Amino acid sequence: MSSESIDKEYYLNYWNENPMRRPRIEKVVVNFGVGASGEKLVKAMNVLESLTGQKPVQGISKRTIRDWGIRKGEPISCKVTLRGEKAHDFLRRALEVVEMRLNPDSIDEHGNFSFGIREHIEIPGVRYDPQLGIFGMDVCVTMERPGYRIRRRRKARKSIPRSHQITKEETIVFMEEEFGVSFKKEVEE
Repeated sequence: MSSESIDKEYYLNYWNENPMRRPRIEKVVVNFGVGASGEKLVKAMNVLESLTGQKPVQGISKRTIRDWGIRKGEPISCKVTLRGEKAHDFLRRALEVVEMRLNPDSIDEHGNFSFGIREHIEIPGVRYDPQLGIFGMDVCVTMERPGYRIRRRRKARKSIPRSHQITKEETIVFMEEEFGVSFKKEVEE
């Protein structure tokens, strides 16, 4: 699906008429899949903390893989969840690395999307430190609308109706308007 086939004006007018339908970014999760514990993971956690300004949490392996030298329960990754203004600022910097272009296939049926960055030093304002090394990362963005709290609250919890869920087209229009991102399929030669 290309961004040319979507009626932008329809969504923009609809969101202006009814602000409860306007999508927003709930959170941005930044994940470093290191694949090993020890000193390499500590370095990755330091890099992630310097990039985001928040303390990362460790992710543990779910199973043992002998060929890779990974044991069940061993910490092998780190991640940070960003919300609010921090999420917007980091997302702007991360999108500059991918030149404000994303593949429309990276959006799921609920409007969430993710993309990868091969080297963290590509982010603007980050310098290479030979003692820390270079790490790749995954950036996952979760979208929501006002009213999504009904699935998280304790009393009278309900699921989000199909008519209120965010679609792939709405995410494309929102990201084009808010961040200037273009969604085009990349053709490999």
